[in-house]
Amino acid sequence: MNSFDLLRFLKARSSVRDYSGKPLDPEDIDYILACASTAPSAGNREAWDVVVVTDEDLRTDLALAALEQQHIREAPAVFVVCANYIRSMSHYGDRGILYALEDAAIACTYMMLAAHARGLHSCWTGAFNDDDIREVLGLPQHVRPVALLSVGRGTPPLEPMTRMPVEEHLHRETW
Repeated sequence: MNSFDLLRFLKARSSVRDYSGKPLDPEDIDYILACASTAPSAGNREAWDVVVVTDEDLRTDLALAALEQQHIREAPAVFVVCANYIRSMSHYGDRGILYALEDAAIACTYMMLAAHARGLHSCWTGAFNDDDIREVLGLPQHVRPVALLSVGRGTPPLEPMTRMPVEEHLHRETW
């Protein structure tokens, strides 16, 4: 893939909240997880974990915990990406909290792009009640849910989202 192909690939991805409900193939799930496992991480601690949820009742519970966002229920799979604080803090102390959050965010990004590469659609969701997610999935206290990534075959928007020009984000040398 050349740089032009990469930019075109990235621009073609969009958040999708309307899914057909057709289950994902196990190979798709395995591919997404394999791609996530290649993500860079602080000190190679890989301070992230993921709970793959395909059960309809659990997806309904997750949707309620996610402020009733129905795409969480309607997607055939939800990847609940978590920061594993102990894995990072055991090496970095308190700074490991930040590194674990970053590791989880990078792994989730790789999952989102892997889904796109497989011709699937996804939506990164960060609006949810941590404690409710923790209870639904039985997460231990040293693990924090960072993102719910819904994945399935869906209907992308007809037009791409408009983006701020890069210059709006850019500062050179100093702020």
